[in-house]
Amino acid sequence: MQVLRSPPASKSSIPRLPPLTLSNPSMVAEHTPCTLHLSILPPELACKLFYFMVDLSHSWKRNRWWLFDRVVESPHRTSFFVRKQDKDNNWHEVAQYWYNGRRTDPPDEFPALMEEACQYIEDAVNKEMLKRERFPLEWAGHEPGEKLWHANVAAANCYEGAKESVGPHSDQLTYLGPYPTIASLSLGTTRTFRLREVVPSDEVSKRHPRTFNVPLPHNSLVIMHAATQESFKHSIPPQSALDLYRPLYPHPSRPTSPPEPSNCRINITFRFYRPDFSSDTIPRCKCGVPTILRADMKNRHDGKADKYWWICYAGAQNDGKGCNFWRVMDMKMEGRGPTCADRSEVVSNNQTSFPQRIAA
Repeated sequence: MQVLRSPPASKSSIPRLPPLTLSNPSMVAEHTPCTLHLSILPPELACKLFYFMVDLSHSWKRNRWWLFDRVVESPHRTSFFVRKQDKDNNWHEVAQYWYNGRRTDPPDEFPALMEEACQYIEDAVNKEMLKRERFPLEWAGHEPGEKLWHANVAAANCYEGAKESVGPHSDQLTYLGPYPTIASLSLGTTRTFRLREVVPSDEVSKRHPRTFNVPLPHNSLVIMHAATQESFKHSIPPQSALDLYRPLYPHPSRPTSPPEPSNCRINITFRFYRPDFSSDTIPRCKCGVPTILRADMKNRHDGKADKYWWICYAGAQNDGKGCNFWRVMDMKMEGRGPTCADRSEVVSNNQTSFPQRIAA
């Protein structure tokens, strides 16, 4: 005799939302911890900087590193720059560890056009930061009257054609510290900037991550505000086709020739390397190489109890061989700061006002 059984209870389905294109600044601000700023530079400056960086990029290199048992090469060219007037630390030494634990050539200083562009970008970043709540572990060591954020280093990338790309990643926080702000300038052909949230472990049963695609046209700026690196991974995916960039102005070396279309995108990410994360404070692993700092993205909380790890990354260059070094970062024990939390404690003790809002 066949026993009839009731069907199993259906599990509540969690909707998987399709990718969403964020086509304007208001949509970017609504769905991500980023802001989009169009026509950030004067048109002629943006065009001149594009030409200058494309010419420079012919000498840039593709990064190479070990992945499992083979050497892989990045599908775009890259370089690194240090700001000349920064006197806080010797960032030339820091920049030599800027990628995959490999000591690289000494970086160049900001060219004059990059320095000029940086002034506009710093103004935009600081205006935005004054509008936003700040996280407890953000840097708060600026003096009265100083800008909240300034750039002292910059990474530059050249994506030539539709297939050059960079995979999903969050930026290493080794010298940026927790909750950094990064300003990313796009020049040349439009490419898609893709963001995808890393859903915390305690929320994976309630929702799926969503992918956001942000078209970045020439002369646009994306500010990745505090919490972006802790909660999202970003990428520049390959495309099946792209629209050529058609400059408004001729190349400075060919002023009488008509401007030529280009399939290149230049990306310059302006960053602030924190003094409390200077090169001499970075732990070294058993391989004798500076470790890298990663956020615990899957177990993040409220900005107060979030954890970060120092881990060995020597295997990226050492024939794939690293060590098992791993250590939780301890801000107070390692003597780092001051942070917004430190300033907030001072405010509480002195019963005075703090100029920037602190996220609860």
